[in-house]
Amino acid sequence: MSHGAHPLDQAVHNALTSRQAALSIREGDVIRFDPDHALFAAAGPSATAADWVVLARSTGRLALFEADAVVPAGLVEVDRIDCLQMTATAISGGGKSVAFELLTDADGPEMLALATLTQPGPFFSKTHRLGSFIGIRRQGVLVAMAGERMTLDGFTEVSGVCTHPDHRGHGHAGALMRAVGQRILDRGDKAFLHARIGHAATIAFYETLGFRPRITPSYVVMDLA
Repeated sequence: MSHGAHPLDQAVHNALTSRQAALSIREGDVIRFDPDHALFAAAGPSATAADWVVLARSTGRLALFEADAVVPAGLVEVDRIDCLQMTATAISGGGKSVAFELLTDADGPEMLALATLTQPGPFFSKTHRLGSFIGIRRQGVLVAMAGERMTLDGFTEVSGVCTHPDHRGHGHAGALMRAVGQRILDRGDKAFLHARIGHAATIAFYETLGFRPRITPSYVVMDLA
């Protein structure tokens, strides 16, 4: 991270070299999350195109997640999602309270199924292990969840927020996000999240919770050329 840069400008690199270092895989000066957890990867100051190619060859697809992302030589872009990064130093009150439970590793398959159905963002077989997740059940079935993804010194990301289509409109997402966000703040971190640029209603909803726009990173999935 360059002098004076904000930690969230290089959130992936900073997470993988601090709190989530145990999940990192490195090639030269390129570092990535274990692919069962996330596709995120980032370069250090001495990274080369060869580092990227070797890492992609040995571990599979990679994804940049930063502003002005540039695909390294030897790789090709296969998907891009332009996002808005938002941060919160306080979570707005209000909304409906709801009973939720702490989800565990045993809930992983059900969490993956819900995320696959609702597509809240990239979610893989071990994404639920990146942080604490909470959920709402109805008749024993997981119908809504929210949790944490990237975490670096001073910041934790709210992510994986989704509700089954048959259970929307009951305030589940807002209640879970308030709970997750407040837990983050209570630990002394600031909360951050990402929304798709074109989803104006979602962004407006996040603003009602206390999140404010910061930068516009792109999630760029890459594979070998």
